[in-house]
Amino acid sequence: MDLRTKLLDPRERIRLYGTTPPREGSPDELVRSAAAKLHERIKNLPLDGLIVYDIQDESGRTSVPRPFPFQGTIDSRAYSSLLRSLTGLPVVTYKCIGQMTEPEWRAWLDETVQLYRVSHLSVVGRATSRGAQGAAVTLLQAIELAAAHPAALTLGGVTIAERHTGAHSESQRMLAKARSGCRFFVSQAVYHAGATVQMLTDYARECRESGTEPRRVILTFTPCGREKTMNFIKWLGIAVPEETERAILTAAQPLAKSIEICRANLREILAHEAYAHLPLGINVESVSINRDEIDASIDLFHALAEVLEEHRPRLVSGA
Repeated sequence: MDLRTKLLDPRERIRLYGTTPPREGSPDELVRSAAAKLHERIKNLPLDGLIVYDIQDESGRTSVPRPFPFQGTIDSRAYSSLLRSLTGLPVVTYKCIGQMTEPEWRAWLDETVQLYRVSHLSVVGRATSRGAQGAAVTLLQAIELAAAHPAALTLGGVTIAERHTGAHSESQRMLAKARSGCRFFVSQAVYHAGATVQMLTDYARECRESGTEPRRVILTFTPCGREKTMNFIKWLGIAVPEETERAILTAAQPLAKSIEICRANLREILAHEAYAHLPLGINVESVSINRDEIDASIDLFHALAEVLEEHRPRLVSGA
């Protein structure tokens, strides 16, 4: 069964692994080496696919200084193509629309399909609306144009539970993106189960009320074993309760503690009634360049995959 079919079948469980392309300007041999190391790391995981992120400078999103300097990466499409060839796995390629105009976006889509053979695309909006140019395509316009492309791309979008805790607006964003053409969503990393449960509950309810078929939501998790990594996670906008941060950073084995907490968070989410109305999935990533935290992402994947196996889909009709 191909990834598109799995993503669209609510009875299927989806397990993905997310990665960032090598730094911009990296020589070809370094890029190939990074891909080979990733392949070796994940080759024994029961994966349905990979995610390749499109990293953007988010410094305009917050006045808090970035814990690590921003470094651009090589084209996410090129790295996706390399990983697809090397691993044999399907790849979801992220793309931030930036300041692209409609003609530029159309040309980018054509090149993406024809040159890089991308078939699974996740369209990401700007980190901040400040400085957006009037001629730039909007996120919903970009999704609609991608959905109308003759290549019949499988389109995804991003969902952020932290944006839902105030005005409860994230579920409405998800509905709008689905109307524009999104077939699945990938969440920001989860360290606060309550916020995610609230978002999923409201999304499931609003889908029922509007007669809309719920789209799959893939929940992202990442390990953390250092204070610097924790600071970066929080800078990214990921909500980490104070007691969770304290429990991880004061533990004798912080990485093991973070995995334990992520596993408990997934169990809490899957035990909630919202899971009866929504097809979910997991995605594991590492936001760190430290070897121990990268290795811990593999342990985290195994832990979460076990939890997912314990909670078989039990979707209620009429969702």
